[in-house]
Amino acid sequence: MKFNKEYDVIVVGAGPAGTTFARYASAHGLNVLVVDKRKEIGVPVRCGEGLGADIIVEQGLHMPKRAFSTEIDGAKIVGPSGKAVIWKNEQTKGWVLDRRVFDKWLAELAVKEGAHVVAHTEAEELIREGGEIRGVVLKHNGHQHDVFAPLIVSAEGMEAHLAFQAGFNTVHRLYDVDTCYQYEVKGYEHERLIELYFGSKIAPRGYVWIFPKEDDKANVGIGIGAHLQNAEKSPGIRGADPKQYLDAFIEKHPVLKDSSVLNEFGGIICVGAPLDRFVKDHFMVIGTAAKQVDPIHGGGIALAMRAGELAARVAVKAVEHKDFSERTLSEYERLWEEKEGKTLKQRLALRKVMEQLDDEEWDAIFHTITDKDIKDVMDGNFAHVVAKVVANKPTLLLKLKALIE
Repeated sequence: MKFNKEYDVIVVGAGPAGTTFARYASAHGLNVLVVDKRKEIGVPVRCGEGLGADIIVEQGLHMPKRAFSTEIDGAKIVGPSGKAVIWKNEQTKGWVLDRRVFDKWLAELAVKEGAHVVAHTEAEELIREGGEIRGVVLKHNGHQHDVFAPLIVSAEGMEAHLAFQAGFNTVHRLYDVDTCYQYEVKGYEHERLIELYFGSKIAPRGYVWIFPKEDDKANVGIGIGAHLQNAEKSPGIRGADPKQYLDAFIEKHPVLKDSSVLNEFGGIICVGAPLDRFVKDHFMVIGTAAKQVDPIHGGGIALAMRAGELAARVAVKAVEHKDFSERTLSEYERLWEEKEGKTLKQRLALRKVMEQLDDEEWDAIFHTITDKDIKDVMDGNFAHVVAKVVANKPTLLLKLKALIE
């Protein structure tokens, strides 16, 4: 593989953030290199694979059938005692993806616009000249390549190795991380609804998910607080072991207990606040590397794609004016704050409230709220929902008041 000596931008990471950035930047004439350490883009799969339709519409894309497994109409949200609320409207439509295909599709779109994408390439360290970032040392098939660009973009995911080198605080506190485990199972019929199960004994500081797929398959997974190592929340289960909680859930489920397991994997997801800053001179951080992840459910695909687009808009101007200063690049931070910043702060406040609830309180909430209330909560309109819940169970005021202060 031959690398050019110089590019306008080097993007490290070919996930949705990196390839979306590359697609937009290349479409506006920038010479963009995207490298990814994985041998195959989109592999391994590290998430439940759900995506709402709004981001695809926003970016003027058309989802190919090969890139998703199942169309989704909405969500079924279930409390500890089994009380369920169905949330289904135009806002909840989307897909359970085939990430192996979806991520490659986004990369192909970037290539079509002129980006150069290379897998199985490790970005080892930053190149500095006179103290300023000037490029990246790459390793491909055992050979080292010094490649230069006036702008480096970290789309590295949670590892964020280069972003750390650049001086960003990419270390994840244990409290801000969920440990996860997921099975792909066969033998589960569905109603085109994502299912989410809440409860302190089902999934402490988290939830169980069932994401339906074609051919009676489903992704069944769990995320729980990684800081719970010394907690004992359920008989026979100790600490932050998501697999034990997930196995216990499946064993009690009338259908899943008899299903067949086709695949399984574990991992961690960020559910904390985004980085305080996303830019420095000659450097930008986007997507999960910037902790731009929803604190409620850990989903980050749509947020990553939005971050990639916003950062690319600013990068195009930076290249045009040959100004890669932190001051110029900080326009990306302003755009992000306008687009997503307030919403994520509200979601983080909600997550901190949710993790304090016991099962009795969860059930009181589920026996009070409707699908409209769920929409309002997800939109950050907490006041009337809190009032409604507290009217039914006044003792919840102490825990819920943080949402309306």
